[in-house]
Amino acid sequence: MAVAMSSTCPGLYCGRMMINGSVEGECGVCPRGERANLQKVCERCNESPELYDWLYLGFMAMLPLVLHWFFIEWYSGKKSSSALLQHITAMLECSVSAVVTLLVTEPVGMLSIRSCGVQMLSDWYTMLYNPSPDYINTIHCTQEAVYPLYTIVLIYYAFCLVLMMLLRPLLVKKIACGLGKSDRFKSIYAALYFFPILTVLQAVGGGLLYYAFPYIILVLSLVTLAVYMSASEIQSFKNLVAKKKRLVVLFSHWLLHAYGIISISRLDKLEQDLPLLALVPGPALFYIATAKFTEPSRILSEGGNGH
Repeated sequence: MAVAMSSTCPGLYCGRMMINGSVEGECGVCPRGERANLQKVCERCNESPELYDWLYLGFMAMLPLVLHWFFIEWYSGKKSSSALLQHITAMLECSVSAVVTLLVTEPVGMLSIRSCGVQMLSDWYTMLYNPSPDYINTIHCTQEAVYPLYTIVLIYYAFCLVLMMLLRPLLVKKIACGLGKSDRFKSIYAALYFFPILTVLQAVGGGLLYYAFPYIILVLSLVTLAVYMSASEIQSFKNLVAKKKRLVVLFSHWLLHAYGIISISRLDKLEQDLPLLALVPGPALFYIATAKFTEPSRILSEGGNGH
């Protein structure tokens, strides 16, 4: 155990405990909420999350809400007037879950969290960096180096699932009378599928999502907006403002565009980054301006005429 008792510890995440002002014990995993510093001593995480960290948590919190809304709309369709109330209930579930998750995370009882901060991608996958100094014995130092960004999302999903199972079945049974018995619970069944998928996604790809989520938001919001406007046959501003629902969808996508732009720029330099938000309406305006030139029937007719 000469290696374990040496002044410095092997590996990226192994550390020794600080007890009564002196470094004691063997090299190993730091307790939850602590991380090995440059001197390989376990140090309590007392940083406040950066803006980018909060934006990441916001993205992970939005995923179940957006999926709830999608499946509620998908299975309700035009057959039921209960969709709006289900949308509101889904938002209430996710909002309450987010607040409760923050309250139970250290410091307990406060709407704030203390964090270790993210320094590199490997911080999310410490299980891959357990050192073997003598190539025989492995020192296990797997820990949450990005505390609490990894586990707080999983806790939030658990609260979302519990609240949904407590509230939604009663609500749907009362109000979704326009749907058949088998259809009225389909949005809940869908959630029972996508919550495990989201959990695995966070557990396996949390670090990748942390660095890629701004670009995922921008690409998905652009694609879904184009698909929606095409499916709704919106080719002019008149078509766009014809229904309130279309404006709600448009402004929702604009909010996502702005969220993605802020996440990429991180608002490090306000005077340079804030003007980028002027690009938010760009895709919708471009679509409306060019829709008449890409109308399939027009292209086919011009092709048939030999033009």
